[in-house]
Amino acid sequence: MPEEYRSLATHLMMVHTEGELTGADDYTQVFYNLAPNAYEKFVCCERAAEEVQHYELSAEVLAGLDVDTSGMLAQHFQQRPYYANELVRGVRNWMERGIFSFLGEAVVLEHLLEFQESSYEPFSEIFVKQIIKDEHVHVAHGFRIIRDACGTDAGRQDAQQALDRLWPHILGLFGRDESKRSALYVKWGLRKTTNGELRRHFVRKILPKLSALGLVVPEMAVLAAEQS
Repeated sequence: MPEEYRSLATHLMMVHTEGELTGADDYTQVFYNLAPNAYEKFVCCERAAEEVQHYELSAEVLAGLDVDTSGMLAQHFQQRPYYANELVRGVRNWMERGIFSFLGEAVVLEHLLEFQESSYEPFSEIFVKQIIKDEHVHVAHGFRIIRDACGTDAGRQDAQQALDRLWPHILGLFGRDESKRSALYVKWGLRKTTNGELRRHFVRKILPKLSALGLVVPEMAVLAAEQS
């Protein structure tokens, strides 16, 4: 295995593996405390358990490259150098939790859909086997929270307020357009698109869903101008 390929594959998997543990922390330390009822608290615990299972799958792949990830288990989320997600820590209410899972976890899902076609087969297999299926459920839960809220004018207004605040941060989850590492991932087949390409794909995909809910983002006006 070429050294550059090994280094890139290891870095990509470390980011993902840390992210799974941080995701579990987010569900138990942030979303659980915001949950409006016992059922939603239970769901938060279920989702956290799934994130830990995803960590275990990812850790096995890294072990195949002689990378020991057990130290991550003892780390506070702020001690994890590869995966920083301050967005979730700033979620202020249950509506913002819904927006994050509907859209923020949809960003994660877009990356995972690329990973399932990764040139590093042990990595791609874990997404086909389990992780993508679970992530679809996470996104669907967030969508249901927002869809139900948008059933009333007041709820839609609250959802729009949450979207207005979080939308720029959600787009930021894709990383820098000019990232040299993302271009190298594409070069070696670890990913199919660069950060900027994947962000544009996501925006085109999500705008009709937001529009159907009666929600708006600035990109809708840009798209309308381009089509006029």
